[in-house]
Order: sequence, then structure tokens, then C-alpha cells
Amino acid sequence: MSGERGLIHLYWGEGKGKTTAAMGLALRSLGAGRRVVIVQFLKGGHSGEIPLLQALGAQVLRGKAGTKFSTRMDEGERAETRALHTQHLRQALELDAELLVLDEACAALEKGLVDEALLRRAVLEKPSGQELVLTGRRPADWMLDAADYSTEMRCHRHPFAQGIPAREGVEF
Repeated sequence: MSGERGLIHLYWGEGKGKTTAAMGLALRSLGAGRRVVIVQFLKGGHSGEIPLLQALGAQVLRGKAGTKFSTRMDEGERAETRALHTQHLRQALELDAELLVLDEACAALEKGLVDEALLRRAVLEKPSGQELVLTGRRPADWMLDAADYSTEMRCHRHPFAQGIPAREGVEF
């Protein structure tokens, strides 16, 4: 980024669009020739943007242990997921990312499914030229304090309330 100071973006709240905003920024960064690394916590299923971002050069680390929602995991599954998420974050920090996206970092932290000290270091001690994105519903206070951009997504209306399920190409 030619010596520019990298900033911290936080997309948070109950509304749709947090991951979409983060992936849009990843696409924009790839288009500018930047090295992009994406860590997706708590996500492992098919999502239409991932193969395209990878084809364009983004390195994507994603998934969780097992197929259950975190609220239904037993302690062993939680420990396995925490270890996997922490490993993905460690790997991401070893890569020379000009843009690092930590998708659902807020939820992973809130649920105890990533090492908090490592996540804090990734955010608070990031390289000066690195742009960093955090997403999730409820960020920790230290995330809110660290953010240079803080955008709250609010839900005023959502098709799910009308019984319309998530649609491929729109929600995933």
C-alpha cells in the first residue's frame, strides 16, 4: 500500500450486510493488486463468493469442527473448533496480508471459540500498512475502541420474518 497507514474496519450489528461489505472490500483490494487473506470463523458451508475470491488470489481460511451450530456443540466440539479457529488465525498472521478480513471475529470471541490474546494481537498490533476488517453482531468494547471505521448494520425488515429462507447468491 505504498507506505499508507492501514486502518481498522468494523462492520457490526443485527442487520444483513456485514460479510457482504467485508467481501466487497476484499474484491476491491484484489482489483488493486493487493494481497488478501480472509479468515471466516464459524462458517464452513458453501458460500458463492469464496471460490471467486480464491480464483482472484485471496487466501481463505474457513470452517469449524463438525457441522453443528456453536450453541449445540459439546465441550469436545467447542475445544476442537477453538483449536481450528486459533490455528487459522495463526496461519493468517504468518501471511503477508495487505488486507486481512476476520469475518465473524466478534462471535468467535464472544463464544470463546478463538484465543482472545491472539485475536487482540492481530487487531491491536497489526502491521502499520495493513488494512484489517472485523465483522460480527456484538463486538467487544476493545474492538469498538480500536476501529477507525465503525459501521453498525441495523435490521428494519428481513425476508426471513416472512418465511423466505436464505437464498443462494444473495445470503450465501
